Formats: sequence, C-alpha cells, structure tokens
Amino acid sequence: MSSTIVKAVCPHDCPDTCALHVTVEDGVATAVKGDPDHPTTAGVLCTKVSRYTERTYHADRLLYPQKRVGKKGEGKFVRISWEEAMSSIAEKLKPLAADRPLSILPYSYAGTMGLVQGESMAMRFFHKIGASFLDRTICATAGGVGYKYTVGTRMGTDVEQVQHARLILIWGGNPIASNLHFWTRVQAAKRNGARLIAIDPYRSLTAEKCHQHIALLPGTDAALALGMMHVLIRDDLLDHDYIAEHTLGFDLLCERAADWPPERVASVCGITAEEVIQLARDYGECGKRGEASMIRMNYGVQRVHGGGMAVRNIACLPALTGAWRHAAGGTQLTTSDAFPKNTAGLQKPDLFPPGLPRRTINMSTIGDDLLRESSPDFGPRVEALIVYNSNPVAVAPESGKVMQGFAREDLFTVVLEHFQTDTADYADILLPATTQLEHTDIHSTYGHLYMMANNPAIAPLGEAKPNTEIFRLIARAVGFDDACFSETDDELAAQAFNTQHVHAVHFDWSSLKKTGWAKLNVAEAPFAQGGFGTPSGKCEFYSASMAAAGLDPLPAYIAPYESVASNAELAERYPLAMISPPARNFLNSTFVNVQSLRDTEGEPHLDIHPQDAAERGIANGDKLRVFNDRGSFEAIARVTDKARLGLVVGLSIWWKKLAGDNKNANEVTSQRLTDMGGGPTFYDTLVQVEKCA
Repeated sequence: MSSTIVKAVCPHDCPDTCALHVTVEDGVATAVKGDPDHPTTAGVLCTKVSRYTERTYHADRLLYPQKRVGKKGEGKFVRISWEEAMSSIAEKLKPLAADRPLSILPYSYAGTMGLVQGESMAMRFFHKIGASFLDRTICATAGGVGYKYTVGTRMGTDVEQVQHARLILIWGGNPIASNLHFWTRVQAAKRNGARLIAIDPYRSLTAEKCHQHIALLPGTDAALALGMMHVLIRDDLLDHDYIAEHTLGFDLLCERAADWPPERVASVCGITAEEVIQLARDYGECGKRGEASMIRMNYGVQRVHGGGMAVRNIACLPALTGAWRHAAGGTQLTTSDAFPKNTAGLQKPDLFPPGLPRRTINMSTIGDDLLRESSPDFGPRVEALIVYNSNPVAVAPESGKVMQGFAREDLFTVVLEHFQTDTADYADILLPATTQLEHTDIHSTYGHLYMMANNPAIAPLGEAKPNTEIFRLIARAVGFDDACFSETDDELAAQAFNTQHVHAVHFDWSSLKKTGWAKLNVAEAPFAQGGFGTPSGKCEFYSASMAAAGLDPLPAYIAPYESVASNAELAERYPLAMISPPARNFLNSTFVNVQSLRDTEGEPHLDIHPQDAAERGIANGDKLRVFNDRGSFEAIARVTDKARLGLVVGLSIWWKKLAGDNKNANEVTSQRLTDMGGGPTFYDTLVQVEKCA
C-alpha cells in the first residue's frame, strides 16, 4: 500500500482558510488533517472539515449528469451523458444569447472560495455570452462598504498578533463556531491577562466564555458605537496626536457624538447606561495605558437595515484611541483587500460584447427578480439560470418567493453540485462537480494573510468535473472558441495575483503548489503611521464620498426596518425579534446532509427566553410555529436565557428537505436591503411564535 500526503486548503466560506494535509492511500483519501506548520491552522481543523472524506465519499454524491423528469422541485431525474447535457444546454442558451442575452443569469457565491473554481472560467463564459451580472451581496457587502468609507481598504489586524492584545471586543460574531483559529489566539491573549467582551444579542458559545457579555438588541450596534464615542470624547480617553495626524473630521464627530449620551444609547440598545460607560472606559483606558485593544467585527453586525453604518461607526473607534499604533490593536472585519487579486485577468470582462446593454441583479432579491415580467425598467424576464457554488432555495431570503421563482416551468435551470440540494431539486439539467480533494485551486483569504494552494489529492469520482471544465464544455457547446477558454487550471492559478503589487511580488504558482502557502508582504501594523486607503489618506470620521453618494457623511444610527421601537404597528402582531446565526456543525447550508454532523446538531430548534416562553405557554421541547406575513417554519423550543428577552434565535441554515416541515428560517426573512452595499437584512426580522397544536 502506497501512502502520500497532499497539500490542500479548505475551500469553505470561513475566515480561517485552513491549510490541509490529505492522506492518500492507493488513490483513496483516507484522512484530512490540519497542516501543523501553517501558522494560523497549526494542525487544528474544525469538526466539519476534519470529516471531509465523509463528504467526498458520501453515498449521495452526484457522480453523473442528469435531466429532470418530474415537476420542478420534485427532484426526479434520470442519468444522461455529458454530450446530451451539453447539447440540451446549448439548445436553450444559443437562441437566448442571439436575441436577449440579459435573460441569462448566473447565480453563485462561496460554495468554494477558490479563485479558479469560484469565478474564473465561469465569468469568462458569462461575459462572452453577454449575460446579466449578479451582484454578490448575500454575506459581506454592507460592512465592506461601510468599512472602506472609513478606513479605505478592507484590511485590519493580523490574526497572528491577536494574542498580544490586552482588550478584545468580539462584536457580532461567534468565533468558536465560525472563526476557530482566531478564537485560539483569543484564548492565548486571555491566558496573558487580556479582558474579553462579547457584544451580541445572543449568549453564544463564545459569549459564555468571555469576561462580559453585552446583550444589545439586534440592529442597534451603531448606537452603541456612538455611545462609546460620546464617553471617549467626554472623558478625554483619546489619542490626540493620532487624531490630529491621521484622521479627518474630528470636530464634526464630536458634535455628532454629543447627541448620544449613555442614557439615550441604553434606551435604544436595550442595555444599561452603566454598560455603555464601562465599555467605553475599558476601551479608552486600554489606549491610555499604551496597551493594544482589538475589535473583531463579524458579519452579524451588518445584516440589518443600518448594517453598513454600524460597521463604519465601529471602524472609527481605533483611530480615536490610537489602537492602530499597535500590531495587535485596531480592528478586523476582513483581510480581503490585502490580496492583490488579478480579477480582470481571471474573469476577462473585456469579452463582454461591445454595445450590448448591461444589467445587474442583486442575489439577495432573487425571489422577487425571478418572478418579474419583462419591462422597460427591469429588462427581459430571466429565462435561463445557471447555479453553481450556492444553494439559493435554502439560503436566500424570503424563501417562499424564491421557491415560486425556481418553480417556473419556463425557467431553464442548470445546477452544478456535489449533492441533490434543495436548489438541485429544481434543476432541468443537474451536473456533478468535483470537491476540493479532486481539483486544482488557489485561494486568497479574508481572515489571515496567506496565499494558499490546493493540489488535487484524488481523481474525480464518477464523471464529476471541476467547475472550470464544465464551463469550458458549455462555452464550446454554444460555439465559443476563444483561446482563453482553453487555458488549464494551472494556467489560471498562475494568473491569480498581481505580482507587480508589493504584497505579492514573491508570488509564483509553481512554488506555492509545493509549499502550500505563502504570506503576503504586508506591514505588521498596517495603519500605525496612517496611510489609510481613503481619498484623504486618513481615517475619515467625515466622508465626502458618503455625502456624494447621498449618505450621512458622519457616523449615525439607522433604525431597523422591523423592531418594537421602529415599527410599533408591525410589532403589535409580531413582537419578537429573530436572528438566525450559523449552527456550529453546518457552514451556511454546507454539511447539513452529512449524517454525523446533522446528528450532532439535532433538529431545527428555536432558543426563546423563559419569560417570552411563559407568556405563550411554551415549555422546553415543545414544537413551535414561527411566523410573520412572509411565511412560517417549525422548530423545537429551547427555553433559555441565552436568548435575551424579546429575541428568538434559530441556528441555521437547514436544508428544507431535511427539516420536519420542509422549511427553514428563511421563510420569514425579508428581501429588504441594507443602507449601503445592497446587502441582505437577515437579522432585521420580527416574528410571532406559538405552540403547534
């Protein structure tokens, strides 16, 4: 028996982007472990990815092309050849491309974060055919836009420095479940004497292990940040030199913050004024002592009406106290912009036919947009949809409308998948894609600073093909013979980063394949001497760019669409706020069909505060109906004070077909968008809860 170790990388939508060692024995992957030499992975994997062979060799893997024989959504298919699949796809796409190419729409997100399998060859195809563009907003755009208005680039604290911080605010995230290797560094900081504070409506696994948990109401984070600014300025807990040298608009910020005393903030956030004051003092006094304070924001902060502004407000705080002076200080939302990706080289936007109109459809409003008729404002009706790296029937908001759209018999739908997901059930043609163990890829990350290489460990199972090869075949089938559609995955990977950029001057694909990872050439403390990426080169408390975009140029508070305070009439009928953060054993909708992980997670459940439960006659273990005007779903009650009063929490995202009522939490979420960036508002939701008969 021959045994080898293959260097690979976790492909999933997680900031850790772990380096993997895949053990292969006689062509079979027998184990997936963390690379012990990779500084952030350090040999440790989450429960999900450590069982990756279970997923790759799952009995339900899609291994052959199939076509639909039942009604849309029934999930009835028969096996066909690749030749028949390509012929069927070309037969539908060629007349649309000739007459109304905007009626063709891609739908994809982060089923793989790889730069090759994610968007390279696929985007070349969609550019060439003149399809509608997809605005990929469903996770991080609101916060990214707010952060960039303030700091100028999506960069921040290097995770490898976190253990040196003396105060860490974990704001809107649960890293034990979704950012494990950051949490490892936090634990090291805690052992070194750091104070940990969690800011989250829900007492998550992470919040339970912090020194303090501030359980504010959903969608009020921006107000809390304004209250912190008020106290920092009032009590002179500021770094005046840093403010003078490296910020813009401080005097105007002082005027704005004066309107947000702790008592007002406490009323808005549903906490005490003392919590606001002490949080600000802890943060400011850390800076006065010359110690590093670090804020780890996560995406929960931004999934509300004012989500972009909330991230902007929080991003102002490190500049007030000079926290950016320290390598372990500042804040991190994402490290995405540290990577000089060669997007144009990979995606070839120049292929788009000159003179054709362009249209962009927001992925977060796919439910409405699939149901729209042709109109001068909207353009042609969507008639062909190609879904890859995503499961929109499960993950997109206002799921009832999403299902209605996918159920259209006149919508030609192609789905590339590993398994027969909720979305795959609606496909006309279902194509088997390879998993990460079966193809080549290269990765940037959004939680650390390493370029990562994925080498294929095993041959593709059955007739599965990489996304790149599938789109090469589709391109060929519709008659595209441009040389760029013949480039190999290795040739694509070699173009991934701009080697003229100082961060990646050392990038070489052939070397990276051998080493598995290489760190970007970045400063240890990126904004210690200013150098922000804003138009002024400073941290912009006042943003002229925001004013030009019709936004408030100063930090502000934007109330949720749906809350007891902002919509009293709606709250009369639906008095409970609902959030649906990730379940520990799933990653979005990935891994839900892995039996061992689903067994660990149990069944869909809803955490509800004891007082809210008592008022509704609900006991622990009761089956509940959660509902509003958009829809309903069922879950099992967990009566617990982990959910603050007035809040229910449904850990997600379940495949509908694997839930008892064939529904999930997105039945009740809305398609309304955030204040900036066009992001979804998953955590801006009011519901009522009742015990099932």
